[in-house]
Amino acid sequence: MKKKKINSNTLLLIITIVLFVVMYAAGCIVYADKGFTHLQTFLNVLINNAGLLCVACGMTCIMLTGGIDISVGALIAMDCMFLAVGMERWGMSAPLLCLLVLLIGLVFGLVQGFCVGYLEIQPFIVTMAGMFFARGMTAVISTDQVSISTNQFFVNLANFKLELPFGSYVNSKGVEQIPFIRITVIIALIVLIAIFLMLRYTKFGRSLYAVGGNEISATMMGLDVKKTKLKAYMLSSFICSIGGICYCLNTMSGSVQQATGLEMDAISSAVIGGTLLTGGVGNVIGSFFGVLINGTISTLVKTNGKLLSSWSNIAVAALLCFFIVLQSIFAKIKESKK
Repeated sequence: MKKKKINSNTLLLIITIVLFVVMYAAGCIVYADKGFTHLQTFLNVLINNAGLLCVACGMTCIMLTGGIDISVGALIAMDCMFLAVGMERWGMSAPLLCLLVLLIGLVFGLVQGFCVGYLEIQPFIVTMAGMFFARGMTAVISTDQVSISTNQFFVNLANFKLELPFGSYVNSKGVEQIPFIRITVIIALIVLIAIFLMLRYTKFGRSLYAVGGNEISATMMGLDVKKTKLKAYMLSSFICSIGGICYCLNTMSGSVQQATGLEMDAISSAVIGGTLLTGGVGNVIGSFFGVLINGTISTLVKTNGKLLSSWSNIAVAALLCFFIVLQSIFAKIKESKK
């Protein structure tokens, strides 16, 4: 019985997971006196990045086709503003607004997917136009920062805590602290599992890999490349709108400058997780650990207390360069063996 060899894609994922474990373990050792070893610290990383995790899952699907979407941050800002103004000024119900946000995401993705798939316009140009449109529409809805406080259903949803039966500790004041997660984490993990299963076990999931690997070969196999790209962008924008709801539950507000740069966080999380910019390779488990690495870096910088927040961007940039170089090396090694 032959042993299975670890391919370069699996090795990239292993490197990502090991990097996260080492990074978090280092934080536990260095900042043990500041509570870094508490379970709630890790859970806070998940809570703070629930929206980003949803967006990174959608971004992974787009990048698998060889595309990219830089409009996701602006779409989340528009979603949050629509939710905030809808609840606070228009008096609409939260469930109805959430359904409308998801519908907006589908239509937004449909337009972008049609332009990329059927009109064959470069994804960067299409999604840049989408980014400007969404930011503009956010300002059209309102130029003010609108906080959500009167919609009791949404407030209760945001304040909901699912307490865990393990990992509790007593703080310096002698009060027992029970670890908890928010509803946003549950939503994000459901999205993660659903996209993982879709990519692994469905025809559409395999089509995304095939289109990103080689469009000509995919066409010869009988796949509808244009339709696959259209569906990929619709799926991504739909998931992004789910992320927008999670983001709004975390911030409880809407503003024009909200989620600025989130698209770059999503792209970097996917790349650090092993998704190739050229398409055809990647998975959402890698993107999940990419999000955890992004969140851990921010938490380390905040826990230190003396470093500027910009150091987290510098660290992510360094990791991004490292993984891009690593991907390039593996690609050349693979090519040389053919």
